[in-house]
Amino acid sequence: MKCKSLLVAIPALTLATLHGLATAADTPIPTEAPAPAAAPTAAVAPGAADGATLFVKKTCIACHGKDAKSPILPTYPKLAGQSADYAFNQMKDIASGARNNGQTAAMKGIMHLVSEEEMRTIANWLATLH
Repeated sequence: MKCKSLLVAIPALTLATLHGLATAADTPIPTEAPAPAAAPTAAVAPGAADGATLFVKKTCIACHGKDAKSPILPTYPKLAGQSADYAFNQMKDIASGARNNGQTAAMKGIMHLVSEEEMRTIANWLATLH
């Protein structure tokens, strides 16, 4: 800014403006970030639910265990730590009938209740478990 334009700007400051600046200077600056806004209470889209919640809600927990690695039968797979793409594709193939072997009969009865978006969310969550 050139000195000449600064001299023009200074007279434009009023007493009220200067008082406002002084008051603002005395106001303490918060050191913490403001709390996030509360989540909307409207219905949440199925994909917005986290995988752990869907794992329980869609009854996966009943056969694969609450930790996804303690199945009720030794022939049922441990899902924790599986690749997200692998788990998603298995769920999708069981739901469509493309995979129809082994224990898929038990899964077929459940998978029609799970959307592809929910399958992806569950699969992504399973991949984070160890």
